Amino acid sequence: MIPEQDKPISPASMLPNWVDPVTEEDLIERRREIHRIPETGWTEFIATARAAEALSAMGFKVMVGREFIDPAYVRGRNEEEVLASEKLAVAAGVSPLLLKRMGGLTGCVAVFDTGRKGKTIGFRAELDALKMNEPEDPCHIPFKEGFASERPGAMHACGHDGHQAVALELARFIVANRDRLSGRFKLIFQPGEEGSRGAYPIVQSGQLDDVDLLLCAHIATDLTAGAVVAAPEKFLCTTKIDFSFDGLQSHAGMQPQIGRNALLAAADAALILMALPRHSEGMTRVNVGTLHAGEGRNIVASHAEMAVEVRGENEAINRELAREAIQRAQGCAMAFGVKCRHNIMGEAVDFVPDDGIVQMITVCARRARYIKAVIPTVPLNGSDDATLMIRRVQSQGGRAGYFLVGAELEASHEHAAVDFDERYLVTLYDTFTNLVIGLSGNW
Repeated sequence: MIPEQDKPISPASMLPNWVDPVTEEDLIERRREIHRIPETGWTEFIATARAAEALSAMGFKVMVGREFIDPAYVRGRNEEEVLASEKLAVAAGVSPLLLKRMGGLTGCVAVFDTGRKGKTIGFRAELDALKMNEPEDPCHIPFKEGFASERPGAMHACGHDGHQAVALELARFIVANRDRLSGRFKLIFQPGEEGSRGAYPIVQSGQLDDVDLLLCAHIATDLTAGAVVAAPEKFLCTTKIDFSFDGLQSHAGMQPQIGRNALLAAADAALILMALPRHSEGMTRVNVGTLHAGEGRNIVASHAEMAVEVRGENEAINRELAREAIQRAQGCAMAFGVKCRHNIMGEAVDFVPDDGIVQMITVCARRARYIKAVIPTVPLNGSDDATLMIRRVQSQGGRAGYFLVGAELEASHEHAAVDFDERYLVTLYDTFTNLVIGLSGNW
């Protein structure tokens, strides 16, 4: 721990007439509170309520769930998981009135209007956690420090807890400096980022159509602590596809010839999908993530469910992969005499950052606390459905930026992939506050 007197000073507070009400301890405490109660995609009722109540109290105009999301565009939502999570939210003290407003859908959009003419600046933060158990190991920071997940089978392992904490504290900064700011600020707390499920319905909601500038960022556990990447490249386009195979059940001993084996069709499809050819024009990725099938040892399986994702370096490659994946699965189904249905469960695209915003991110990151280096770009080689939001803003004439903040643990250990150095939440927060000042501040 750094002694209080040796901690760097907030860059915003050093400017005349600007105040920064947020401390490093505020950011860490907020992150740890969120980390304790992880919720997976489309079940983030507690997280939605936490954001909505905090932002309403600050003076933001808040919408939740069904107030801005049309259920017709929702992907990858499991009704059983949703109902179970609503019950947990009630038990945790979430307001029944607020749950009623959500209408079974999570997510929050909050707008603060300074009352002065200016641009609308949007910020995206993700609400969801991953379906994995938190390590019970003395080397794992949340376990060691006493803020590990209270939900078996769910964990914030991707930094979304940190993103939420920074967004909520950024809101405090905006309100505290409202007299020096212009325009409007829109905070978007997105459900279902894992699996690229949540951005699409937000895009369809129209909530991005008045945004002049959208800013997105991500804590990077595999990037040197204190390094900021102003414009990461090689965002992989992706399509998430669920396949259902429907065959005919029969007794495997008495009448095997009558059955039509959905399990074998799906297994054959899994192998053939993993053999999709690579592409000469860029990177590809294919993964069969789950396959569940059958009714019993002595029954010819009449059903199978398979979750698949494809990724491509650009939209054309990804589209071609998705088309061929569907075609191959249907071909396997035909070969075994079963039916095959597919549903698109999520998607993300690539994007071209706006040069002016990249330059602003570079300048603002250099003034952040704990900064060690600003790197122009690195290959991300992953996907984020924030790209759908960015594309929408740009298509309406707006601008956008996406940056990474390195928070890799200096002491390497086996949980490095799910731990990050909390100090660099400050770097992320400062970069955002500096952007707010630079882009909206009257100074």
